[in-house]
Amino acid sequence: MMRSEFKRFGKGFVYAWNGIRAAVREERNFRFHLCAAVFVYMAAALAEISPVETALLTICVFLVMALELMNSAVERAVDKPDTSHWWSAGAAKDMAAGAVLAAAVGAVVVAVCVFGTAGRPALLWHKLTDAPLRLAGLLAMLLVSAVFIFHKPNQQQKGQ
Repeated sequence: MMRSEFKRFGKGFVYAWNGIRAAVREERNFRFHLCAAVFVYMAAALAEISPVETALLTICVFLVMALELMNSAVERAVDKPDTSHWWSAGAAKDMAAGAVLAAAVGAVVVAVCVFGTAGRPALLWHKLTDAPLRLAGLLAMLLVSAVFIFHKPNQQQKGQ
């Protein structure tokens, strides 16, 4: 009995990983939040923020990404409802999207508080402009991120 419980427990992680992979493949907004997280952590490293501030940013990043996953799940669960449930399905999708928006706005407020104090904007600007290769790398990453975010999977990829 114990062995089957461990197996079921382990399968839960596999299912969760499959859900994250599906979101990366199929959900543009999730890819956007993933790229934004990379840039937040790059800025955090350059701005030399404290471990507590990093933890605060991490909570915000993972809250937004978790809510984006839930939003995608709600959208799929209520897509194409029968005509008697169309209004409540639309309202559920709007509310789930609103939850992501609320968390994202909160994350931006936290980021402004963390990065907007103690001379950090000037420090970030100096570190970016002082090293031309770093600035070129950032611009290249922005381009790669745009391609990654707006890439549409073909139908064959989507079905896998």
